[in-house]
Amino acid sequence: MRKILIAIFINIILLLIFTLTVFADIDGNIDSGGGGMTDGTSVNSWSPGNDGVRITVVNADTGTPINNPIDITNKRPSHNITHFGKVCKTDYNNGSCLSPILGKYTYIKSTLPIPKIVTTNGRNNISEIRNYFTDEQVIRSILPYLKIDFDTLISGNYKLLLEPLAFFKYQGQMFLCTATEAALYDQIVGGHLRSVLGNLTNRNLPLAMFLETDDLGYSAWSGTTSGYVDSSAVVTSLGIGIVKFTDDESGKPSIPENMPLSYDYVYRTDTDVITAVTVSGGQSDPKNPTTVSFNIEGRTYNVSNVYYPEGDSQLVWVKWHTPRTPKNIVINVSVKGLGSPEKATINCKIEDLNQNPPPNPTADDRNDSFTQSSIPTRAERTSASWSVWKPKWHKHMVDNGHYTTRYWKDSNGNWHSKDVWISKWEDEGWWEFDSLNYYANISAKMSIKCDSKNPTANGKTMKSGYGINQNVSASYHTNNCSAVTRPQNAVSYFPEFNYENYWRLLDRIGNGFEFKQNKYSTYKNRTHFTPIWFPDGDYTVNTWVIDCWTPGGMLSVNLSDSLYIDGNLWDDWHIGPQKND
Repeated sequence: MRKILIAIFINIILLLIFTLTVFADIDGNIDSGGGGMTDGTSVNSWSPGNDGVRITVVNADTGTPINNPIDITNKRPSHNITHFGKVCKTDYNNGSCLSPILGKYTYIKSTLPIPKIVTTNGRNNISEIRNYFTDEQVIRSILPYLKIDFDTLISGNYKLLLEPLAFFKYQGQMFLCTATEAALYDQIVGGHLRSVLGNLTNRNLPLAMFLETDDLGYSAWSGTTSGYVDSSAVVTSLGIGIVKFTDDESGKPSIPENMPLSYDYVYRTDTDVITAVTVSGGQSDPKNPTTVSFNIEGRTYNVSNVYYPEGDSQLVWVKWHTPRTPKNIVINVSVKGLGSPEKATINCKIEDLNQNPPPNPTADDRNDSFTQSSIPTRAERTSASWSVWKPKWHKHMVDNGHYTTRYWKDSNGNWHSKDVWISKWEDEGWWEFDSLNYYANISAKMSIKCDSKNPTANGKTMKSGYGINQNVSASYHTNNCSAVTRPQNAVSYFPEFNYENYWRLLDRIGNGFEFKQNKYSTYKNRTHFTPIWFPDGDYTVNTWVIDCWTPGGMLSVNLSDSLYIDGNLWDDWHIGPQKND
């Protein structure tokens, strides 16, 4: 009945136009991940190679599309495929709606075949993808379709926004979607798309491309690169690569000399974290449950009683504490029993954010060329969900008895016989699996105020050169406390540094955060000194609350608050002759 209802619902969608409101780099800024691909039935399937890339020219500062996107692919999609037009991720995140179209799909078959975009075995294909989309010959070959000339494109005013796409069969109908469109559609069908094609739509397609560094308002992905991701994370953070150009003599795409390593997780020092891996293959035997072992820094963490039904998988995680010093760590994963992990090694980067505090401002500092920068959009993910399979035995008693003949003699000496059934009841039941669903969400707020030692502050108005204090409160809610860590770190960025270069790692105090004691403060206050040259107007601090870890990844919140600058501390000084009594 469920399949029939979903099929009816899809047919209605194909006939009607529905709407969905979404609230809410190249320098080689593309990375990828993925896992094993096991999806495939007669009505729900995806075949390797049925992929491509949507390309949009966008403004280098705002990310606004300047033309219609194009789709390039090596294969010819079905003529009656259902698609959602040519809409880029930026437009969806700015409120554009899904609008299904049956047939009339246009695409470009590149004269230079594109590399495999969506992998099926978890092997990273990012080197080929990056090399392809930073090749001048490739870029020149697609420019006529993008309606922009090469010199204009490489002027430094534009970037290319890349989105992996796939065409697949869902409920017997062929669909073509970018990772973002598949995630939005999954939300409309109540998660059913993920339930039948999750290896594609919620793992290998969105993880085919993601950012290594923040750009265009999108944040670098710090979650799993091999496990399942929820649809909301796909919409906000995954299925995106960015090609950036520099205005140098060569005019070629700029690739950093030292590309960062590809990490599965980026953690902070001295922090409780969670590392997750997906296990699949066959059906786990509840009588002999699977055990997953994580070897971290010489210590083995065993996660036992892992179950999942045939054809499905289970997300398995371990909570551990990172070292006090920054380093790279390789976690080895092994499985005892049925099944195998989608990744046997997990690469982790442990970073120390307390290494770049602002320098001490002085009374004669100058910055006559300063211009205000807008606050960057750092990663913000306020909720996550995951599930655990729980087996239960479905009892089914069957009488496997037999007939036997009984003989007896009556009172007259005559013999009689009768076939009699001898019952032998046996339980021929089977295992059923219930899905236990869990969630976590984070909330936070911040406020800044004039330092208590500021003699001329008036409410939230102060003169530049004095200090400010900050208070951040953060909390989380979950129905599985053992699988979630509280928010553990907060980092503040300041307008005088254009919200980069220098920052302050806050002290965790109770359930909140404050500035660390400032060694340049006469009173050792928890303060940040504003520069004396800062112009009159709003002084806005940006704080990123992070490290609330769940099996589905890290939750984080991007916050800001302002004070008003009016004058500077020299206004409070007066030099004149001393009066004699």
